[in-house]
Amino acid sequence: MKKLDIDDDKINRHFNDRRMGSDVDGEVLGKEFKGYTLRITGGNDKQGFTMKQGILVNGRVRILMKGRTSLYRPRRTGERKRKSARGCICGPDLSVIALKVLVKGEGEVPGLTDSEKPRRLGPKRASNIRKAFVLRK
Repeated sequence: MKKLDIDDDKINRHFNDRRMGSDVDGEVLGKEFKGYTLRITGGNDKQGFTMKQGILVNGRVRILMKGRTSLYRPRRTGERKRKSARGCICGPDLSVIALKVLVKGEGEVPGLTDSEKPRRLGPKRASNIRKAFVLRK
């Protein structure tokens, strides 16, 4: 995980009107990201409301939520509640944009791609454990 503080509007406008899940060329963030492809995975606006996939709005809306969805955990069975959520389209009012590296470029980015982290969790199901460690039954 790497955090960049960017106040330059020339960089920020590349993300405007892009949806969550869309791919962005990494070179817009700087020369160190040349050749990288990044995917928008989420973000927060200036008041802290998180982006929610499927709400095709640039701003904030109030949605009637039910069941166990993201941003809402019902306290009783059948409970519904109207909650504020930010749409999945990026705009100038976002304070945080979360990005994921899809394609690694030719250079290493310090703090992001220079160290190899082992997988923290392994498989649970017996057939997947056999497959991962090449074991016989």
